[in-house]
Amino acid sequence: MISVTTPTIEGHHIVRYHGIVFGEVIQGVNALKDLSAGLTNFFGGRSVSYEEELLHSRESAIHEMENRASALGANAVVGVDIDYEVLGTGNNMLMVTASGTAVYID
Repeated sequence: MISVTTPTIEGHHIVRYHGIVFGEVIQGVNALKDLSAGLTNFFGGRSVSYEEELLHSRESAIHEMENRASALGANAVVGVDIDYEVLGTGNNMLMVTASGTAVYID
């Protein structure tokens, strides 16, 4: 499966459009990672634990979007957009959404 942010894929012709597809992931951050990130925030530096959660959530959202595109008969997704949002009472949940147009290319 090819997924790109552009509306076309160089060297390929879009044969069919299958519609918009989404992949959503809502990931909670556990107390240990929250504590670690709080210390990093206090002392400065990068929060590796949060970065790992973000990376995992983004990859999962893209994978989910590609699976939904494949189920429609597509072999690519064009115009991919990734959105992030913090949710929850204590802002301790991360929502990542991947969306794009499922297409069949030659």
